[in-house]
Amino acid sequence: MKFLPTIFIFALLLTVQVSGVGQTKNKATVIAAAKKVEQQVIKYRHHFHKYPELSNREFKTSDQIVKYLKEMGYAPDQGMAHTGVVAVLDSGNPGPTIGLRADIDGLPVTERNDLAYKSNETSTYQGNDVGVMHACGHDTHVSMLLGVAQALMNMKDQLKGKVVFVFQPAEEGAPPGEEGGAQLLIKEGLIQKYGIDVMFGQHISSRDEIGHISYKFGGLMAAADRFEIIVKGVQAHGSRPWSGVDPIVTSAQIIMGLQTIVSRQTDLTKEAAVITVGVIDGGVRNNIIPEECKMVGTIRTLDTEMQDIIHEKIRKTATAIAESQGAEVEVIIDKYCPVTFNDLDLTRQMLPSLFEAAGEDNVRVIPAITGAEDFSFYAKEVPALFYFVGGRAPGDKAPHPHHSPDFIVHDEGMITGVKALLQLTLDYMDHAAAGR
Repeated sequence: MKFLPTIFIFALLLTVQVSGVGQTKNKATVIAAAKKVEQQVIKYRHHFHKYPELSNREFKTSDQIVKYLKEMGYAPDQGMAHTGVVAVLDSGNPGPTIGLRADIDGLPVTERNDLAYKSNETSTYQGNDVGVMHACGHDTHVSMLLGVAQALMNMKDQLKGKVVFVFQPAEEGAPPGEEGGAQLLIKEGLIQKYGIDVMFGQHISSRDEIGHISYKFGGLMAAADRFEIIVKGVQAHGSRPWSGVDPIVTSAQIIMGLQTIVSRQTDLTKEAAVITVGVIDGGVRNNIIPEECKMVGTIRTLDTEMQDIIHEKIRKTATAIAESQGAEVEVIIDKYCPVTFNDLDLTRQMLPSLFEAAGEDNVRVIPAITGAEDFSFYAKEVPALFYFVGGRAPGDKAPHPHHSPDFIVHDEGMITGVKALLQLTLDYMDHAAAGR
């Protein structure tokens, strides 16, 4: 028998407790509303996929979202967090204020898919000429939320309270030296300005089959931190390494040392953790030992105590190895994104809504994911729920990963996301009206 982590068992027990819930009165309404906007959602998706823009540069994307919202009858606010768009639907009836979020930025990836709406866009990223692609499905997120905005506008008089539609830029991270994303929206007062009581968000997945939803109680996605290690040596001729201090060899030893922090110094029975060096930069010529070498990487953790311990061990490991080689080292660690945490009470309360949207057999609990999401900043402010919607075609046994040039999710998956957000919104309004 395989032993399951305690939190996984806990989640399964909670699933059993809420399973078997009967249909809510909103299910038929949701199905009809989602079906009515489905084709328009697909048209939205094709446009946004064809014309992606990088983080904090989503100017045309923002303008197009505003155009579509105005056509629906909204008066959107534009410009929070640089290129963000926020629209409010006020039913005029008492009730909660529900925030629904979609991220809108693309990635510096050149698309290889053969699609009628393939992206051929290019841009500049950190001084490099790059292709631009919606390689993580944010085009579908924007389109699904626009579809929900249209559907809810069509039933405005039946609603209880307000819905705040948040089209958020820079989820993939602002360019170096800039602020952006959910963190900047929070800093600029999004929650207070619009009086948001609760937030719902979703992410398309190339791993999960169309029609499926996956979730987890508590910590769903990891905290993501950025580290930079600068090794300072003594420059010398490549033929006489003993006359200098080689920062490249020292960096290689530090990289290997970092690998033992997770594999040999961290209690992995508690939670998973990852340390990855993604950039190493040093030297200009084959026969010169440079003065400096820089490493840049990411840290992923699912527990705040482990996060602090790993940060300290990175500093200690890099410093000790550098000193043993006669080099100096500077270690910079920036906490970027906290754990994406699904509020336990809210998840338990709203799980029947996900069952209604996808069918109970198509909703499953998953282990925590070491990818990160800046939706986590909203979850630190108000109760929040985040989940995944399937975008993989049935029969596709080898889906391409997110952030790759071959990444693809299918239009047919979006109706499940539209239904999920509609069902969550309507059911949460009913829960609030009933005092639950």
